[in-house]
Amino acid sequence: MNSAAASRPRQDDSEERVEPKSQNPTARPGTRLAADIGGTFTDVAAFREETGELLYGKALSTPARLVEGISHGVEKAGATFAEADIFLHGSTIAINTMLERSGARTALIVTKGFRDIYEIGRINRPDAYNLYFRKHRPLVQRSLRFEAIERLTAEGDVDTPLDEASIHAICDQLAALDIEAVGIMLLHSYRNNAHERRVKEIVRERLPRAFVSASHELSQEYREFERCSTVVANAYVGPKVSAYVAGIDEHLAQHGFEGSFLLVQSSGGLYESAQAKEHCIRMLESGPAAGVIGARALCNALGMSDAIAFDMGGTTAKAGVIHNGDALTTGAALVGGYNEALPVQISMIDIFEVGTGGGSIARLDAGGGLGVGPRSAGATPGPACYGLGGEEPTVTDANLLLGRLDPARFLGGEMKLDIPAAERALEKHVAGPLGMSVIAAAEGVLRIAATTMSYAVKGVSTERGLDAAAFPMIAYGGAGPLHASAVAREIGTSQVIIPRAPGHFCAFGMLFSDLRYDYVRTAPMRLADASFEQIEKIYDGMIAEGMTALAGSGIANAEATIARAADMRYVGQEHSVTIDLPNELFAGQDRAAIKKRFDDVHLSRYGTCAPNEPAEIVSLRATVTGQMKKPALSPIAAGGAEPPADARLPARDVYFSEIGKAVSTPIFQRERLLAGNRIEGPALVEEHASTTVVLPGDHLEVDRFGNLVIAIGRSH
Repeated sequence: MNSAAASRPRQDDSEERVEPKSQNPTARPGTRLAADIGGTFTDVAAFREETGELLYGKALSTPARLVEGISHGVEKAGATFAEADIFLHGSTIAINTMLERSGARTALIVTKGFRDIYEIGRINRPDAYNLYFRKHRPLVQRSLRFEAIERLTAEGDVDTPLDEASIHAICDQLAALDIEAVGIMLLHSYRNNAHERRVKEIVRERLPRAFVSASHELSQEYREFERCSTVVANAYVGPKVSAYVAGIDEHLAQHGFEGSFLLVQSSGGLYESAQAKEHCIRMLESGPAAGVIGARALCNALGMSDAIAFDMGGTTAKAGVIHNGDALTTGAALVGGYNEALPVQISMIDIFEVGTGGGSIARLDAGGGLGVGPRSAGATPGPACYGLGGEEPTVTDANLLLGRLDPARFLGGEMKLDIPAAERALEKHVAGPLGMSVIAAAEGVLRIAATTMSYAVKGVSTERGLDAAAFPMIAYGGAGPLHASAVAREIGTSQVIIPRAPGHFCAFGMLFSDLRYDYVRTAPMRLADASFEQIEKIYDGMIAEGMTALAGSGIANAEATIARAADMRYVGQEHSVTIDLPNELFAGQDRAAIKKRFDDVHLSRYGTCAPNEPAEIVSLRATVTGQMKKPALSPIAAGGAEPPADARLPARDVYFSEIGKAVSTPIFQRERLLAGNRIEGPALVEEHASTTVVLPGDHLEVDRFGNLVIAIGRSH
């Protein structure tokens, strides 16, 4: 999937700016609230447009009733729902429901003869010599897959008319089976959705309480298995996600909120809560996507075109890439890892995720080897040091025992950490069985965590043909600054940037998101004889649909931009790559320039290209974006190289493997540091929701916006 940058201030040649039809230029500036729910903490950012003020709040997530964590965070930020005109939200509820297999009892209706398409898949065998290899496990068992009598041709013509009696017969069975959700995927519905629309109408009439989803509403691309997997995933998570969104809607109304409730899509764009209740799968990676959008905004402010966005929270670590000013994106994701993955065919920021976060549990495997994650202590009971009932050692416990966290100042002193509890957990589960000291065990936990997290960075960079070591790394999340330097050493990068308020950065990133509507149409044609008139007609249809959606969003003063792209491949290939296509190339019908763009992207992605081989267009893509006002990144007061005296806190002993022992380490309060201040490692920089570790040999300088810029492995 391609997308043009949804919120970049510059306009490049792949964007068109147009005026949306329904704007309200007299709209009064208001307050924008953003809330990101993670596995351990809920982060809130508030932006008051009139004053430019940014406020932050952080609270423990409340798994039993997640909206309560949002309320606590808003309260701690010093804001209210009633004052807000826009509420933005990102959540991991969709992805967690899939990974935990805790979704609805779902049925699938497919074209007769294709009952097993969902299970057969692509017959991938990525690990050919693994005798214990397991393919993907469908979310819908075979007994709950039903065949509709109908058939369309690849051109969308009717081959076998829809037999409505067969659909009613299926509904009789579904009612008896107490089905909660139904996915519908009919062959070639991306070309002609008439049969799918009618089947959905019948199922909704017969099963009014069921969540019903049709594949053409989510994806209008070919590849039946991927479309099937996508609609099943949407149906599977639908009841839980739609109820969750409705619950927040109700909670907001009860607290005086009268504005627009928008959710972050996996593409980093925003869409309305009414759409989110139907197209639930589009918020699969909403929280992490917002973090990458925030990283892109920071790159724009700093004049950087490339960066790795590294996010480490309480449960997972995620990475994305900013390249040439844009967040790298994809048209599909594999949920559950490559070996056993279920594909989801939606537009999304390309994010690689590993199960290593602050709450990840350290344990010994059957052979006595030490591992970290993917199981997490989460918010309940949390790490042992939280004192909330957790008894297993986590990454946070290891950081505490090595002196990297202050037990009295965690979360600004709101939560006291229990050192003896952390020591007992690590001794019982790791140090004791391995016959080593607790400090050595804690150091081992952090080393394994850093190595594991480096895989996330390599997954979105090296696998795209990019050199991760050449990119600066923007590290955020509550635990990101604790581990950023260690991860940077693993991947070989020389610079780490810790933004202001890193523990709230995903919520902050939402404030830089824009309304966004992505469309794709499969339209195979040889580039050499492609009809530009036909291409324009397809683009015009997608753009008109997006402009209608933008006009109906209820958001005033959103500046509309349009970006075009195409999926292309060499003739004879199976898979395609996506390239940006400015309108001028089509206006001039410049086939050579289009081919050159494709060759260049293919070379970057795969290290090879074939300029003399013919190419073909597979699908056309259009993105309509409604750009909203963004917070300004304000400079901080300047100072000299030496940090001010009032920025210093009492030193404490911190263990560093680079030195091989605990040493008295200087500690600084971040909010008192000034632009131009320099700090040599080893050192710690503490703030309300995070701590930055400056390793021995590192050099830190505060830039004019208050970011901590760390030169890795250098000393001046």
